[in-house]
Amino acid sequence: MNNDIAAYWVSKLGLLPHPEGGYYKATFSSEERTTDEQLSVDFEGTRKLYTSIYFLLTSDNISHFHRLKSDEVWYYHAGSSLTVHVIEEDGTYREIQLGMDLEKGEVPQALVPKNSIFGSSVKGDNNCSLVGCMVSPGFEFQDFELFTQAELLEKYPQHEDIIMKLAYETIPE
Repeated sequence: MNNDIAAYWVSKLGLLPHPEGGYYKATFSSEERTTDEQLSVDFEGTRKLYTSIYFLLTSDNISHFHRLKSDEVWYYHAGSSLTVHVIEEDGTYREIQLGMDLEKGEVPQALVPKNSIFGSSVKGDNNCSLVGCMVSPGFEFQDFELFTQAELLEKYPQHEDIIMKLAYETIPE
């Protein structure tokens, strides 16, 4: 897997740079709406029931640590397997191996619970991974929170190694 394949997917799927890293394109969005007091709501006071995207990461372009107020389900599509790094609300760290090598503990889909802090990285060098992500209730950028290394190290110093790899030093503008 090389950068030519990543460039192909970016071009053919119409992917754009994502603020957390990687590339994405919105694909599906529910016509149904829901309410949830914990979430930001639009002008109608409701949220889409779900939203879905394509999401592409490369070995050199990770998904930085962030948090959503909704559950997110990840679906492996193609390329290298990847690791979803999760810091649970109670501070527990765990890894989800997303891919098709079931014998090595990989899974083709996985849930990241709402309010977890998470990011992801592609396994190996010069690789890329294409996944799908579905958020329910639907994704809204006002419920998307990026973190700096300093913010996370203050709260979770026990996870310094992964924080230094997956958190921004400063949030890009």
